[in-house]
Amino acid sequence: MEEKKRTEIAALGEFGLIDRLTENLPLKNASTLKGVGDDAAILDYKEKRVLVTTDLLLEGIHFDLTYVPLKHLGYKSAVVNFSDIYAMNGQPRQITVSLGISKRFSVEDLEELYAGIRLACDIYGVDLVGGDTSASMTGLTISITCIGEGDADKTVCRNGTKENDLICVSGDLGAAYMGLQLLEREKAVFAGEKDFTPAFEGREYLLERQLKPEARKDIVAELAKRDIVPTAMMDVSDGLSSELLHICRQSGTGCRIYEERIPIDYQTAMMAEEFNMNLVTAALNGGEDYELLFTVPLTRHDDVAAMPGIHIIGHITAPSLGCCMITRDNAEITLRAQGWNSLAEDSPKAEC
Repeated sequence: MEEKKRTEIAALGEFGLIDRLTENLPLKNASTLKGVGDDAAILDYKEKRVLVTTDLLLEGIHFDLTYVPLKHLGYKSAVVNFSDIYAMNGQPRQITVSLGISKRFSVEDLEELYAGIRLACDIYGVDLVGGDTSASMTGLTISITCIGEGDADKTVCRNGTKENDLICVSGDLGAAYMGLQLLEREKAVFAGEKDFTPAFEGREYLLERQLKPEARKDIVAELAKRDIVPTAMMDVSDGLSSELLHICRQSGTGCRIYEERIPIDYQTAMMAEEFNMNLVTAALNGGEDYELLFTVPLTRHDDVAAMPGIHIIGHITAPSLGCCMITRDNAEITLRAQGWNSLAEDSPKAEC
């Protein structure tokens, strides 16, 4: 790898480092009255609903720097927070970024991380308004809090779906998980070799879905354009099964989804075959897709069916019927929450 200039963090100190990472941050939102540079940011939301979400990402648990570039990690760390706000039918406006940093990282490393965060903020129109830094004995820790806004009559939670509502999902599922499997395989093959070329050709989509996901602000905009307010909504971070069970549990309902309607990309299918993995299981439980899962009244069928990139995969039922998937041969399989759980002893390694 190309030799890069390395500046020790101690040479700048905490406040010098903050100044260097956050200099020239333009403010994009009228609600941001004061950003970086004081004891606290000052925000003005007037009559809007304020939405707040936080993600904590730990090296070795949520990401592996063997194959995750720091700029991609910064971008992804910000975007997954934006996705939580969009999942409430809101708009992200500000973030704070806190870092725990070990001595093996240089100032230039952190500038790469912040370059990704800044790029995400520029693309999604979000202001970086503060945060904190601290020394760490256990590698890199990233904590991002995102503040957003939403109209009082259009904010969407998980507990509002009703019997006969349609279950919809954007994009496709399982690609991020298969991208992770590919990265882990190539890491194992690499095993410290000097002249190693990973086998990524023809799998670029899977890598992008894992390393540089996007939040579906376009879907939220399309819903608003068609005057559709979902009855419940979540982003698919821990797997379709887990998220759908959250909605049904909090709404007091059951559900039926159909295997043949679950959207899956061609590269995902090919990768699952190469790994000899069950494709539907990967789509149901892989997670990290950051697509939007939402429900709408049956009366809005034609409107939502006309939305580009939206798939109607099932419907909400009475709670007594439970939560099931109907297979291609018309069998019923009970849905189980088998997605990512960082606290489970047997949970597979996953990214942020």
